[in-house]
Amino acid sequence: MGSEMKLIHVTGLMMTVGLMLGGFGCATEREGDEGNESKLAAEAKVSRADAEKTALARVPGGTIKEGGIEKEKGKLIWSFDIATPGTKDITEVQVDALTGGIVAVDKETAADEAKEKRNAKVKEDDEKDEKK
Repeated sequence: MGSEMKLIHVTGLMMTVGLMLGGFGCATEREGDEGNESKLAAEAKVSRADAEKTALARVPGGTIKEGGIEKEKGKLIWSFDIATPGTKDITEVQVDALTGGIVAVDKETAADEAKEKRNAKVKEDDEKDEKK
């Protein structure tokens, strides 16, 4: 009976350690994403503040809901989702992080925005499953 208890104890300990390591892996993954954004921001010649001013000039009276830097189609860009008073639509404005020029301006309805967030969640879940 003593060896069974040791086996149960060791198995429980191994499961606990495994769960802890898995949790640390997730935290590191999130920190890695932030670190990647910091690296991209360091490459930018246009500051986030300047890019925000440029984006807001394209959407008078707008408010930035989300924003960040990313590489899209090989181009380093600041991307901002801007809400406009009186509408639920979002205007996405992309600013070239090297030149400060406008790359793209796209209007998204509330339905488009919800669909985009669902697709991003599915993609994120798929990436997590692939890493397991």
